[in-house]
Amino acid sequence: MSTQTWDAALYDRHHGFVASYGQDLLELLAALPGERVLDLGCGTGDHVALLRSRRVAADGVDASAEMIARAGDKYPDFPYFAVADARELGAEDQYDAVFSNAVLHWVPEPERVAASVARALRPGGRFVAEFGGAGNVGTIIRAAQEVRAESGLPAAPLPWYYPTVGEYALVVEGAGLEVRSAWLFDRPTVLDGTAGLQNWVRMFATFLLDGLDEAAFFAALEERVRETLWRNGAWWADYRRLRLVAVKPGAPRG
Repeated sequence: MSTQTWDAALYDRHHGFVASYGQDLLELLAALPGERVLDLGCGTGDHVALLRSRRVAADGVDASAEMIARAGDKYPDFPYFAVADARELGAEDQYDAVFSNAVLHWVPEPERVAASVARALRPGGRFVAEFGGAGNVGTIIRAAQEVRAESGLPAAPLPWYYPTVGEYALVVEGAGLEVRSAWLFDRPTVLDGTAGLQNWVRMFATFLLDGLDEAAFFAALEERVRETLWRNGAWWADYRRLRLVAVKPGAPRG
């Protein structure tokens, strides 16, 4: 998994948009009462709690022990959270659906992830996912790398996997799943408060700060992107998302 470390409290405090933007993905999932669903990369547990409130037998896994601990603190009555690697879920024919929101771009070896998901699904089970697609946060990253270059530093290696629709469809189909729909779309996302851009970097891209004075870096970054990413008194992230629905061949269990 990615070596990114997570501040779970900061995530809940300033990045609630991650869970809120997953609401329409849950509607696409359309989980029925009694179905078994795995939230792959559950973060601090909000989607698991919502699914459980709808009488869906939802489990949540995340690679971050900090996130799982926070989920357990928030929802102490739910013994359904565990630390797990998306590439090695260890489940076989266990779930009617695997759901994943804003996670898979963090996980290297996408072929292993898709194979792990396919094993976890029952025949007829569905894989519903959304994550960063080709071009995601391109404005922020280009500007940040330019600031690093002007400071005499090399470009920071990027930990993310941002595929095109075609690239990811091949990965999923290579794992034996049938892609039913997949699309890439722009979703400009407002960040929290006047420090929203700084909080975004501190939460999701701390590697951009390596070797730099933070105050100087943020001043230069904000100056570069203000014209395009500052609107109506707030910072916006130039998100592009890839959304996919795939199905494991075979007849669902009756």
